[in-house]
Amino acid sequence: MGSAKDSGGPDGLIVVDKPAGFTSHDVVAKMRGIARTRRVGHAGTLDPMATGVLVLGLGRATRLLGHLALTEKEYVATVRLGQATVTDDAEGEITSSTPAAGLDRVAVDAAVARQTGAIQQVPSKVSAVKIDGKRAYARVRAGEEIELAARPVTVSSFVVHDVSESEAEDGTAVTDLLISVTCSSGTYVRAIARDLGEELGVGGHLTALRRTRVGPYGMREARTLDQLQESLDMLPIAEAAARAFPRWDVPEKQARLLGNGVQLAMPELPAGPIAVFGPGERFLALVEDRKGKAKSLAVFG
Repeated sequence: MGSAKDSGGPDGLIVVDKPAGFTSHDVVAKMRGIARTRRVGHAGTLDPMATGVLVLGLGRATRLLGHLALTEKEYVATVRLGQATVTDDAEGEITSSTPAAGLDRVAVDAAVARQTGAIQQVPSKVSAVKIDGKRAYARVRAGEEIELAARPVTVSSFVVHDVSESEAEDGTAVTDLLISVTCSSGTYVRAIARDLGEELGVGGHLTALRRTRVGPYGMREARTLDQLQESLDMLPIAEAAARAFPRWDVPEKQARLLGNGVQLAMPELPAGPIAVFGPGERFLALVEDRKGKAKSLAVFG
């Protein structure tokens, strides 16, 4: 367990296996009760329908979250071809039904290939993307017609594991794809399902979504809320940072200078946040290279 001296409560990272039906905020509220602290935040959101990896920070670890949210993510999902919905997932009203039995696998694979790599993606209209300061989903619920701009995202892996045909509740012949996706932050798997259906001319939406990884944190570390109620299984801040970010070890003299606000000259390291450690495995700060100098993003030691 991390030190509690700064926060008056536990400090560390918790990987939750989010249950279906819970919002990310619901999980945070539940964790506040379990950990008996108000200082709880989450890195990236999961829709209520989705399950799987949701990374929470407690105490001082909340300062890592904004940087963790920008890392790569993995999902397993089911896409239903043959029906489109207003939300691009099973929670929304069906807007079109088109028979999708007997789809040509070559055409499916070609559509998948076009959704792979560096692509331009239009977020779901009921996403949390802001338009003039107001969330897109709030504008849709208020009855507004909105158009969202396409954004660059990267889908580094998109694999179809299984194809099965069935009949939807309204009698439409549909095809379900079991897929796995590895993608950059800001990618909407719902939008992948929608665009795949549009490419194939039958419409599509997401019927199941499970996030299996956020950056270096996966299902191996994930605990259910019931398990966490029994035992608050946390990653200490230093261990969490060492796993998530490139590492820079500095001697005691530089550690003191960094603690006093001096911007140290940085060695050649990967772009993005860097975890700085002093002697004795002390996690000192997250920094980034700013014209060859270490600019502090968050100070811990």
